[in-house]
Amino acid sequence: MPIYIDNKKLLFHIQGKDTSYVMQVIKDGYLSHLYWGKRINKYRGSNKMIYVDRVFSPNPNMSDRTFSLDTIPQEYASFGNGDYRLPAYQVETKDGATITDLRFKNYKVYKGKPKLKGLPSIYAEKNDEVTTLEITLTDDLINLEVILKFSILEEFDVISKSVEFKNNGSEDLKLLKALSLSLDFRESDFDLITLYGTHLNEKNISRRKIVPGIQKVESSRGASSPQQAPFLSLVRSNTTEDTGEVFAFNFIYSGNFTAEVQVDSYENTRVGMGINPFNFSWLLKPSETFQTPEAVMVYTSQGLNDMSHKFHNLYMNRLSRGKFRDRLRPILINNWEATYFDFTEDKILRIVEEAKNLGMELFVLDDGWFGKRDNSRTSLGDWTVNEDKLPNGLHSLVENVRSKGMEFGIWFEPEMVSVDSDLYRKHPDWCIQVTNRPHTFGRNQLVLDLSQKEVCDYIIQSISTILSSAAITYVKWDMNRHLTDVGSVNLPSNRQRETEHRYILGLYRILEELNTRFPNVLFENCSSGGGRFDAGMLYYMPQTWTSDNTDAISRLKIQYGTSIVYPPLTMGAHVSSVPNHQVGRSTPLDTRAQVAMSGNLGYELDLTSLSIEEKNELIKQIDYYKEIRSTIQFGTFYRILSPFESNEAAWCFVSKDQAEVVVNYFKILSQPSSPIKTLKIKGLNKRYLYKNRYTNEVFGGDELMNAGISLPIKNHDFSATTFHFIKYNSED
Repeated sequence: MPIYIDNKKLLFHIQGKDTSYVMQVIKDGYLSHLYWGKRINKYRGSNKMIYVDRVFSPNPNMSDRTFSLDTIPQEYASFGNGDYRLPAYQVETKDGATITDLRFKNYKVYKGKPKLKGLPSIYAEKNDEVTTLEITLTDDLINLEVILKFSILEEFDVISKSVEFKNNGSEDLKLLKALSLSLDFRESDFDLITLYGTHLNEKNISRRKIVPGIQKVESSRGASSPQQAPFLSLVRSNTTEDTGEVFAFNFIYSGNFTAEVQVDSYENTRVGMGINPFNFSWLLKPSETFQTPEAVMVYTSQGLNDMSHKFHNLYMNRLSRGKFRDRLRPILINNWEATYFDFTEDKILRIVEEAKNLGMELFVLDDGWFGKRDNSRTSLGDWTVNEDKLPNGLHSLVENVRSKGMEFGIWFEPEMVSVDSDLYRKHPDWCIQVTNRPHTFGRNQLVLDLSQKEVCDYIIQSISTILSSAAITYVKWDMNRHLTDVGSVNLPSNRQRETEHRYILGLYRILEELNTRFPNVLFENCSSGGGRFDAGMLYYMPQTWTSDNTDAISRLKIQYGTSIVYPPLTMGAHVSSVPNHQVGRSTPLDTRAQVAMSGNLGYELDLTSLSIEEKNELIKQIDYYKEIRSTIQFGTFYRILSPFESNEAAWCFVSKDQAEVVVNYFKILSQPSSPIKTLKIKGLNKRYLYKNRYTNEVFGGDELMNAGISLPIKNHDFSATTFHFIKYNSED
């Protein structure tokens, strides 16, 4: 049993493979946090708390000036009873008061892990692989019950946490804040790592030392956003990719979030993560419950690569679901940058014919196939086939594509509506809006109100009608704007601040229903690229279009930063034409391919306009990717050189059995009189011999990791070098 409980001391010790997490009920029933870090066999209290009289820290009991909630390391902190730090939650009672006081009531431990109703979460394939601890805290004055849920997946070495609120009283309560986790460190010697960006420039890495006060990243855009990711990690100043302590947190949620770090005046650090309390409240009527989304906590003493491996392993195997979780992902051609809105059935079929000859496996028809969609100002919501472009209908086109030996995929943006659409003319009340306020537009469109059941029903039915009409095996699900004018005509005034969370719950309901109805469809998440790349969406869609920016050099940073949390298997990456449509840069076709091959390879260019030489190069690229695809998509990914820190980038993919390794090295700008460099490869078996597939040279795994391999000098900008090693046996 990975959860050990000392009932006399009311001490709880959660153990993973290499992790320990310790809590204890202390004086007057408060739940304190004692330790999280490298696994210890048995906790005996060596780092016991020392109580000190702090003059400006109030005391629950006037007879003991050394005991204050303002200085105690807590597990789920209340508001208003002496702790001036950021609370984990806040509840308003009928009389307007917001003070609460949670005390320990009971606990239970059991094998398995319950589903979170209406929310994505980590799951167990077998009950015996996960153990759950529930600790119930209560405020008896207002009859509030708060259940802290901890699940330990021992072999994955990961702890998940969520919180359930129950109103056991006879009067309404209103949640003003409800984080999924909060815990205190009795130290502040940390660097903070977060991921930030914008459209076309997602997942940049920020690292800075934490200081006294509040450091916070958040989204209040109605989606997890490219601006800040729902992730943070605290690391030691000497932590690198391969050494040092990491305490990491990631939120399994696709809407507004906060991830906050507070250092108090006594050098204690409080971390909180959950739904953003800004513009949020939730009315909790008697007997009702509210379940927070789940947060994932990862600890390692072996650096950022190991942290990423734990997230990757967990998300690939116990968050992503369905038929495609363990399947190789297809190589696709998307027509968007080849045609934009201006295409005909004949043009599509010519692209498909070229794609088949080049070895591609899936054609994706992007925006413009429905309604009167000749531009971005019209027809979202009208999911009927545009017969001017497809005069023979969608079914005929799909069958034509499939007759050439390719699968067929299609683009939707189901959460949006155009003002110039039949749907909006019929149901103007179906969009997010505040009564009597003018609309704010993004990309000429409005957002449908997914807090309304009938709106969700319409989306489910309209998408189902299209997917049932033809043998479609892939859906690109886009969301090209975030929420404004947030309100719902369907909610009373005292529930208006529930709109954004109800929107996400509606989205999850839609996706769950469509996954159930169409288990043979591979859904790809997209929000103008990485505008909603988060773990919540990964539960429903096993891959995400990483960025609308397809420039290979930009993608070095985007994909490197994304890999901090998410595995390459989840990243859509395409080869596009040059000059690049987003940044105007021209890069070699080989470099574009090597970057795109570091994820789920696809192409997004006009295949009908390529030269014979370019087509031959694409054939070689596709054949090679098929050869290494299993290692790229399901191997272990190691970051080696960061493009955020130098003029180069490098990473490698190692197969599960360590018998194959693919290494990519990129030099961004050519330099005069370049030094000769070696690259030290990671993740090999030090006892194996490895043969270079290109030169037939044989090296030891220990040699490649410690001495490294010499890099060739290339006298042009934006160069790529690939090494491909396979395990070598002397009898080969």
